[in-house]
Amino acid sequence: MKKELSYKGYYGSVEYSLEDDVLYGKVIGIKGLLSYEGQTLDELRKDFQGVIDEYLEDCKAQGIVPQKSYKGSFNVRITPELHMKAAAYAASQAESLNSLVEKAIKKYVNA
Repeated sequence: MKKELSYKGYYGSVEYSLEDDVLYGKVIGIKGLLSYEGQTLDELRKDFQGVIDEYLEDCKAQGIVPQKSYKGSFNVRITPELHMKAAAYAASQAESLNSLVEKAIKKYVNA
């Protein structure tokens, strides 16, 4: 079951507050806090989309480039030994370390 919203390349969490009896969430993968809420999933989705549209309009008005939820690059910290083994394996397969890591992640998340 999918537990996130998506709109215009942005992703948002879906949470529920028992205390307030409300659905809420925040845009994930960017710096800063963009949050939204609703009593129903439809209200939550509409508020999420409104927050994204408002964020994009604000960025345009201020002349700044909007952040994206996921850029496709991230840092991974592993032991030097694993780094060496992965780099050697990638080289033996005539591929880059990035390509090896991407294939490994795809295999893991699609399993």
